[in-house]
Amino acid sequence: MNVSEAVATRRSVREYLDKPVDKALLTSIFERAQNAPSGGNTQPWNATVLTGAPLQKLLDMTAEVVPQGPAAHKPEYAIYPPELDGKYSERRFGVGEALYASLEIPREDKMARMMWFAKNFRAFDAPILMLIHTPRYMGPPQWSDIGMWLQTVALLLREEGLDCCFQEAWAIYTPQIRQCVDIPEDHIFFCGMAIGYRDPAAAVNNFPVPRAPLDEVVTWEGF
Repeated sequence: MNVSEAVATRRSVREYLDKPVDKALLTSIFERAQNAPSGGNTQPWNATVLTGAPLQKLLDMTAEVVPQGPAAHKPEYAIYPPELDGKYSERRFGVGEALYASLEIPREDKMARMMWFAKNFRAFDAPILMLIHTPRYMGPPQWSDIGMWLQTVALLLREEGLDCCFQEAWAIYTPQIRQCVDIPEDHIFFCGMAIGYRDPAAAVNNFPVPRAPLDEVVTWEGF
C-alpha cells in the first residue's frame, strides 16, 4: 500500500473484528512513527498502550460512571470550543447524523443514540486502546506535533492492514484513566486511539464522510 492509498482508505473505524494485534507489529509501527516531524525535534507525544486485563479494568471503571451522564464528565481541556459555529459546527454535526443514519437510529431515539455513544468507552470493542498525554506546559504547536505523530501512526497502521479511531471522547473520563494508568500529574491527558482490524461488513465503517472542496480551504496566490 502506498501513502495515497493509506490516506484514501483511512477512516474512523467503529467496529472491529475479534482478532488480536501482534505486539511486535505494533512495536514496528511505533518505531517507524518516531520519524514524524515536531518543532525543534521536541517529540512531545507520550502514550500508554493497553490490551487484555489492563484495558478491561479501564472499561469496567468507566462503565460504572457512564450512567451518571454529564455529571461524571471531567475533561482537562475543551474538546470542542464553545464558540464553534458555521461550517465547522455543520461538519461536526453532519458526520454525527451520517453515523446514526448508517445505524438506522433516528434523532428522536435518544436512548439508542446514548447507548451507541457509550461504545466509545468500550473502545468500540477494539483489542487495543492507546492513551496519549503530554506535559501541561506544552502549547498549541506541540499539540499540533502530537497530531502529526498520530496521523503517522494511523497511516502506518493502514499499511499493515490495521485501522484505528481517534477518540478525544475519552478526555471526559480523565479521572478514571488516571486511576488505571500512570500518567504524571504534570501531564495533561489528550485522547485515546482504538486500534484493531476493521470489520468490513459493518455499516458504521462504510457510510460516506464528505470533505470540504479544495477551494473552500485553500487560497492560491501568485500562480
